Amino acid sequence: MIFNSIDFVIFFVTILTIISVIHTRKIQYLIIVGASLFFFYYTSNYLVVLLIYSIILDFCIGKLIFNAKNIFQKKCFLLISIIGNLGMLGFFKYVNFTIDQLNSFGKQLGLPELGFLEIALPIGISFYTFQTLSYTIDIYRGKLKPSKSLAEFGLYVSFFPQLVAGPIVRASVFLPQLREKLQNSGGKLRQITFESSNVRFGITLMAIGFFKKMFLADNIAPLVNQIFESPVGESSLTIWIGTIAFGIQIYCDFSGYSDIAIGGARIFGFRIPINFNKPYFAMSPSDFWRRWHISLSSWLRDYLYFPLGGNKKSEVRTYFNLFVVMFLGGLWHGASWNFVLWGILHGTYLASHKFLINKFPVLKNISFFKTKLGKIVSILITQYFVLLAWIPFRVQDTEHMFYSMQKFILFDFDFLSTIEFISANHKITSLFIIIFVVLHIISFKNPDLIERISGFRLITWMLFLMVIMLSIFLFYVGYAQNFIYFQF
Repeated sequence: MIFNSIDFVIFFVTILTIISVIHTRKIQYLIIVGASLFFFYYTSNYLVVLLIYSIILDFCIGKLIFNAKNIFQKKCFLLISIIGNLGMLGFFKYVNFTIDQLNSFGKQLGLPELGFLEIALPIGISFYTFQTLSYTIDIYRGKLKPSKSLAEFGLYVSFFPQLVAGPIVRASVFLPQLREKLQNSGGKLRQITFESSNVRFGITLMAIGFFKKMFLADNIAPLVNQIFESPVGESSLTIWIGTIAFGIQIYCDFSGYSDIAIGGARIFGFRIPINFNKPYFAMSPSDFWRRWHISLSSWLRDYLYFPLGGNKKSEVRTYFNLFVVMFLGGLWHGASWNFVLWGILHGTYLASHKFLINKFPVLKNISFFKTKLGKIVSILITQYFVLLAWIPFRVQDTEHMFYSMQKFILFDFDFLSTIEFISANHKITSLFIIIFVVLHIISFKNPDLIERISGFRLITWMLFLMVIMLSIFLFYVGYAQNFIYFQF
């Protein structure tokens, strides 16, 4: 069940209706847990048992860690959680990739090939395993108390709006919202109610998410697919346009999903942190990762980069830590070398930027980069490298990948073939790209845009929603396309 389908709309409205007529907090939670498990079952069938396994495993381990008598016991229980979660993730996501690498190596030695396992990649497994791991790690660190009930923890892990593709929500953010007490109630916990401000904000954000996905991403995708299906022989300008188009597509696709998830959660009264913050206005590699897929980058920082030593040890160790974190971040995205290369590139960017700042601290104080023109130059330089890294993320064929990267770097100034290609096939698609650029600039200059729109007078707000809906319906591609991050 994907967000941009009629099935989800019916499902979402049904759950809202049921919750609105039931006022018992515990029953509300149980209904949402049951609905979330059904949502996952509808999408992944029997693989829902893996989600249930994660819920039960880390609910029990969390209590064991909290009640352990000494640090050795805590470490043992935490190790069980890490092995239980990463072992499951590693098996389902990387076992066939590992077999393929072993077969490639064994072929050189004349060894017989190993057979691949017939297993499906469970949707969302990369996200909910990281969520439950953050729960047990935070309890081990003494930053969080364990959940009081299995239903409460099950709601946190399985909450359907962000279950399949994030954002990766920390228990320290979500669980306190379940324990929020009503004022002047003698300690009574808050039940789920639909407040007007939350509903309007949530619907506004969901509408923008649908617009990003169904109006922009889905209509830009054909241009990207045609260029990178067989890029060998294409000009540099064509590769540039395809790369920029993919950068827009993946942003609109993934941030659109996040908007729908965050908006849906807000309607229920839950506040989930933003996952994107205008990443294409980043002025450095580190700034990009403070703006792109924030829930993953902050997870990698807190649970991998800092434990490795962060920047508290030698400079060389800092560069190594940055490289390792991004290498593993690339591998997290998928069992393929193109994702590893994407991670290596970003690791190189971060380490190189850190090296330049450490060796030449005067760079931070150059007045030019504090001017408007200097900021624009910083953005353009940063996005050049970000776009270059999008090529291996999108193109898996090795020959096609390196050809595209070569053409991206070594510009050939062949404009005529690109103009003919765009004129013959993608005039309308070019318009979608321009619309994105304009809207992205507007949203950057108005950081409180969602709040302002949701605060419009009712008639104006309804008119805004109608424009969004009409735009989507008029340019609907004809079928519900999966979100890109479902494959991760």
